[in-house]
Amino acid sequence: MTKKRILPPELIAECAAAHDLFLSKKNELKLSQKKIADEAGMTPAAVNLYFKGINPLNTKFAAVLARMLDEPVSAFSPRLADEIAALTSATAKPAVAVGSSAADKVMEMIRKHAGKNLDADAQEKIAAAALSAAGEAHGKVIQADFSGIKARPEEIVIRQYDVRASMGHGQVPAEYNEVIRNLIIREDVLREKGITYTSPHSLAMITGWGQSMEGTINDKDPLIVDKGVNEYAGDGIYVLTWHEHLFIKRIQLLDSERFLLVSDNPHVRDQEARIEDVTVHAKVLLIWNARKA
Repeated sequence: MTKKRILPPELIAECAAAHDLFLSKKNELKLSQKKIADEAGMTPAAVNLYFKGINPLNTKFAAVLARMLDEPVSAFSPRLADEIAALTSATAKPAVAVGSSAADKVMEMIRKHAGKNLDADAQEKIAAAALSAAGEAHGKVIQADFSGIKARPEEIVIRQYDVRASMGHGQVPAEYNEVIRNLIIREDVLREKGITYTSPHSLAMITGWGQSMEGTINDKDPLIVDKGVNEYAGDGIYVLTWHEHLFIKRIQLLDSERFLLVSDNPHVRDQEARIEDVTVHAKVLLIWNARKA
């Protein structure tokens, strides 16, 4: 296993400053890490990795955090404030160079059509969106052209969930491959199966891996998960990180301090885990068991 590299002191200091500012204003503004995560399009676990100084702050997260705290980015990261200012500078280049990034092209359009009519907050939002479009920020869903995927009013489009990008520093098996990238399904099919979910937009496709859940989830079985579930919500099967590794396990509550991580394969030992060491990323709702006819 590759050990997570420790951030330089100056980047850790930025994370600490952002966390301290959040703590000082969260009660006043009625904020939580989950609210920030929802606004930034990530999991609460990913927000926690920023605040703990495990992952470095980036412009997208900094812009969202600053907006929600009603503070300038410079209050916790002068470095990122300078980056955003440079991106949103009114001084435009004569033309977009061949091979420039998607973010550069978007910013060029902003400068050309918006000029000085955008305030700093709006510029930060657009800069963050531009960076996200260029793939310079962490995302939850595989970015692709879905223009050919059209659902009817009674149907839901379920996108592929990029577990590599969305699970912080958890380890994903090297041989992990997606089986189904996207799916259109009728809502009444889910209702008939008694499946409930936080919202249609929270549904995603992933592919199971390994043998620990064999019998329930076999290797390469496609799964529908609810990524709106980011904490234990009763006994069930969850996508989780424990000790920097990504797992699909059945979670049972042992007591106020411990989970039992259950492997449905009787040949794999169940394990006890401290609740504080487990980060829930999604709940497994439906298993598509592909079987040879």
